[in-house]
Amino acid sequence: MTALTSLADVRAADFDAREEFARHLDSIDELRDLRREFEIPKHTNGNDVLYFCGNSLGLMPTRARTIVNRELDDWSRLGVEGHFHAASPWFPYHEQFRDSGARLVGGKPGEVVMMNSLTVNLHLLMVSFFRPEGRRTKILIEDGAFPSDTYAVKTHLASRGLDWREHLILATPRAGERCFRTADLEALIRTAGDTLALTMLSGVQFFTGQFFDIARLTKAAHDVGAFAGWDLAHAAGNVELRLHDWNVDFAAWCSYKYVNAGPGAIAGAFVHERHGANSALPRYAGWWGNDPATRFQMQLIPDFVPRVGADGWQLSNPPILAMAPLRASLDLFDKATMPRLRAKSRVLTGYLWHLLRTFAPDARSWEVITPSDTEERGSQLSILVHDQPRERFRALGEAGVVCDFREPNVIRVAPTASYNTFMDVWRFAKILAGGGA
Repeated sequence: MTALTSLADVRAADFDAREEFARHLDSIDELRDLRREFEIPKHTNGNDVLYFCGNSLGLMPTRARTIVNRELDDWSRLGVEGHFHAASPWFPYHEQFRDSGARLVGGKPGEVVMMNSLTVNLHLLMVSFFRPEGRRTKILIEDGAFPSDTYAVKTHLASRGLDWREHLILATPRAGERCFRTADLEALIRTAGDTLALTMLSGVQFFTGQFFDIARLTKAAHDVGAFAGWDLAHAAGNVELRLHDWNVDFAAWCSYKYVNAGPGAIAGAFVHERHGANSALPRYAGWWGNDPATRFQMQLIPDFVPRVGADGWQLSNPPILAMAPLRASLDLFDKATMPRLRAKSRVLTGYLWHLLRTFAPDARSWEVITPSDTEERGSQLSILVHDQPRERFRALGEAGVVCDFREPNVIRVAPTASYNTFMDVWRFAKILAGGGA
């Protein structure tokens, strides 16, 4: 144990279920001080809760309060003049995320814009990238996708005069399996062939926590002439992404989960530069998507000319108070970097898996339905509980654990590299197994 001096040295064979091993892992974690940058809620006993719900709502960066208050102070002090004279002027406010937002998802500056909410962005991007014509009229999503995605796609088809029962392809895992095989999805795409207009899958599946092979599945869509879009709600800030290099056409994500930008936070959108440069690509238009140099000429320029890049998909001026916490969050991502966060996450989640098997080896109690391969999952483990699932979940809450429950019997737990410790996961596993902490 003492030979381990860095998390980079840790392998699954090294895992040890003793408490002192968890403490040793924390002592060699180079990101351990990052936890201090977040507000950790308290349990009724006065101790920090064991917070494993970053897959639903990430914790608040401490600096978020300062940054939001600064915008309130500037509004109070300057009124409308804050658009150009605030400490961080509001008129170009969204532009400060061009680089940091791109780094978060592996894009190039100009390919990412923070705007709207996730489902709004998916609809706006489908306007551009779902172009039904001739035989090519179908959209492929996974069966069991997050409900908002399913609703968005079905209603978007209806808005184009297409019946989802005919034009929606629902991918399903093999019988008896819960996760998807990449080869099966590739085969389904090939079979759809020239009827397929768009694939829109989840980067990380919300229920099982499976991390899809975005590069392979994007290529598969392109090979049959379809566009490839991705919902990265559970992937952004969780796993390393290289959207530009993977040739993804578009993607959208929320920022309130692993990105820690607050409840209902501003969302993000990616448009590959080859599309961002195409001003002829159809889209819905609004005044914030045009050239900022002519934005206030308003009625003098009645025709919309989109700005080059993802910015050209904006509709309205950005909500400053909603964007402000994102500054605090993305500063922390730049400080930690996604490669280091992902490296810790692999060990953190792998260690939790080991502890669950060690403390409760009897598969009749529960099973983890997230892929066992580290490269096929992010921070989330989905635990299917066979024995008294609601009672176990309730007991976790009473013991100071914050995670979530998905009907009928799945507990989702997400050890997040930004603020969770190895002692956190050790305590969680002990509590779940009924041994206290």
